[in-house]
Amino acid sequence: MADLIQNSIGYKELKSFQKATIIYDLTYYFCHTYLRGGDRTVDQMVQAARSGKQNIAEGVVASSTSHETLLKLLNVAKASLHELLVDYEDYLRVHGYRLWAKDSAEVQQVRMWGKTENNPEFYLRRAHEGDAAFLANMAIVLIYQASYLLDRHLQSAGERFLKEGGFRERLSRYRIAARNEEGKKWNR
Repeated sequence: MADLIQNSIGYKELKSFQKATIIYDLTYYFCHTYLRGGDRTVDQMVQAARSGKQNIAEGVVASSTSHETLLKLLNVAKASLHELLVDYEDYLRVHGYRLWAKDSAEVQQVRMWGKTENNPEFYLRRAHEGDAAFLANMAIVLIYQASYLLDRHLQSAGERFLKEGGFRERLSRYRIAARNEEGKKWNR
């Protein structure tokens, strides 16, 4: 009965959640520093960043009884971050800023940071040192990293579901085992 309700790992330890937290903090700073108050984009970007982070947390907590919920919410998180990615790309385009090329030195630098650095303060310090274009591009690189991590999590969660089944299947196995045990007692 110990594996009926599976313990989920703490979401705060997940690299995808850590990246999403950084993205949220950077987005909040970006919107309140470089966009006009009252601009609907501010609320949309902050909410998309928040949704990315919150859906990872909610999905992981719900995974103790529902792989399906985990899969759905991780996918919502990924979709929310992609929505935010498009907002950052739009900002760069309409303001005439350059989007960093995938193989540029800037992208490589942020990728290197992303491999070892998961403290939001580290990135906020970098944001304070740069301008709006730097912050938007840095956020884009981090969104791609978070998306990659979410893809990996989705794949492993899907494989685990196929291998182990869901909560209802585990519950059915326990009910059948309990009935069989009860039947053995009566047949002795």
